[in-house]
Amino acid sequence: MIPHSLILAVLLVTPHWIIQNSGATARLRGVSAVSERVAWASGSGSTVLRTADGGATWQKLTITTDALDFRDIDAIDSQTAYVLSIGNGPFSRIYKTTDGGASWTLQFKNDDPKAFYDAMSFWDANHGVVIGDSIAGRFCIKTTENGGRIWKRVPASALPPALENEGAFAASGTNIAVTGKTHAWIGTGAARKARVLRTSDRGLTWNVSDTPLVAGSSAGIFSIVFRDSKHGVVVGGDYTKEKEAVGNLAVTNDGGVTWTLVKGLSGYRSAVAYVPVTSQSRPASMLVAVGPSGADYSTDDGRTWKQLEGPGFDSLSFVRGSIRGWPIGWATGAGGTIGKLVFSLK
Repeated sequence: MIPHSLILAVLLVTPHWIIQNSGATARLRGVSAVSERVAWASGSGSTVLRTADGGATWQKLTITTDALDFRDIDAIDSQTAYVLSIGNGPFSRIYKTTDGGASWTLQFKNDDPKAFYDAMSFWDANHGVVIGDSIAGRFCIKTTENGGRIWKRVPASALPPALENEGAFAASGTNIAVTGKTHAWIGTGAARKARVLRTSDRGLTWNVSDTPLVAGSSAGIFSIVFRDSKHGVVVGGDYTKEKEAVGNLAVTNDGGVTWTLVKGLSGYRSAVAYVPVTSQSRPASMLVAVGPSGADYSTDDGRTWKQLEGPGFDSLSFVRGSIRGWPIGWATGAGGTIGKLVFSLK
């Protein structure tokens, strides 16, 4: 039985945005929160930002003089982070820092002119996975077991065939979800179907499942998240119809084998995240979803949703843990927009 005090806290707590000054004008599609004070963000124009004071100030970091679009950033801790740039051929790259962004090492530079990498995620400091659009009916997935020094492509024999033009949307860096030490899921889009790839052996072998999300050249799964090995959510829609809420949300409770369409989001959404469990504010089933036109939140594992007042964003990341008993996260978007999401009692 849930304590009455916890039920009351859940009913009274509400999230709200505090808009911060990033000092940037780039569209920021990547964000990774580490602690109450440290978060990283990335975007167009080779932009990478880092805060060490909770977002009061953001420092612009220099990685390369090349013009790159950093669509995804994944921080391991306050000093270590990976950043991914997108594009065909050599524009798809992965850089890594281990000194808080003072210096960066180029770990991966794509040499296939047909390849286009979209997003990455990490189980821990050594093990990670990156997804690219399919090539000639084959998914393009690479994994690392040594902190990114070597990225090995998953052989076709370990993957299901890809649909025509099937790939991942490089909109928020959140279309790969990982849990534990071995599980991962990747949301895709294609002309006919929006699907989820899944692995339970850290990328050695993969299976695929259909989802009921709308699919097409500009529609599909844009973000996926799991709170454990069974319960997950996918969001998306059509990015050319930002305020249209049709076929843009589905949930699973069997590890991604089957998916159920749910209504409730108020528009196309490019990122979704579970709010970390805290000591007093809420159960494990609270979610936040963001898109360029706005945001929504759910307190019941995605079954019902409420609109979250404030601007729209492209990406979202929560601190792993709690801040004085309350969760905290950052969201990023167009024009250098950064919002800090905090929770307080009504």
